[in-house]
Amino acid sequence: MSLLSLSNVEVIYDRVFLAIKGVSLRLEEGGMVALLGANGAGKSTTLKAISGLLGPERGQVTRGEITFDGRDVRAMGPPDRVGAGIVHVLEGRRIFGHLTPDENLVAAFPLKGSRGELDALRDRVYTYFPRLKERARHKAGYLSGGEQQMLAIGRAMMTSPRLIMLDEPSLGLSPLLVSEIFAMIGEINRAEKLTVLLVEQNAAAALAIVDHAYLIENGHVVMDGSAETLRTNPDVQEFYLGGGGKVDYHNVKHYRRRKRWLA
Repeated sequence: MSLLSLSNVEVIYDRVFLAIKGVSLRLEEGGMVALLGANGAGKSTTLKAISGLLGPERGQVTRGEITFDGRDVRAMGPPDRVGAGIVHVLEGRRIFGHLTPDENLVAAFPLKGSRGELDALRDRVYTYFPRLKERARHKAGYLSGGEQQMLAIGRAMMTSPRLIMLDEPSLGLSPLLVSEIFAMIGEINRAEKLTVLLVEQNAAAALAIVDHAYLIENGHVVMDGSAETLRTNPDVQEFYLGGGGKVDYHNVKHYRRRKRWLA
């Protein structure tokens, strides 16, 4: 049984705008899956449908099923979904800039946990991100962009999640930092057996670390397969990986027709 399953999910904003249109996807426990696509394709909306964060943006799931570990989560509020093991690292990091990294980590720890559990989780975060430990007493707002992204991921780990969803973790970072953070995400996945759902516009970086990927266009899943399958697909290379070389324009035309039909 899959850890997370979406079946024909539709999301509407303001009871008018249909943002995603019948999205279906599956994540196996311990796997790494990427959700790829251009700006406005519906990637972030899909994550918010899973984490329950559509309400503040006047969005709602109007159709379909979202199950986590065999449970329907649609009726659950965001805190209950976190308690079930779903954690969402929002685009833009959203750390508490006026607090220190240490205080950010403590703030994310569940109130019902013990001091021993808090210390163990915090030590684990510092093991993965030693730079945060070095700056544990500095104001988080003065950290570099890469350090703030590390803190956002570390803060999510303080909830002991089973699924971590990362929305554009490479945003605003240099290629060197992107490589470092993506390598650490892969290490956490392997060491902790933590399931990862990664939303990225940097398709090349995402496909280098995930097992499987879904491509979203205009609110539809138009393609999915193993990372290798998408990485070697000529249409994906042309439109999402900036690939040069010889293009099979017959297949490109077919793909464009398919996208128009889905839209």
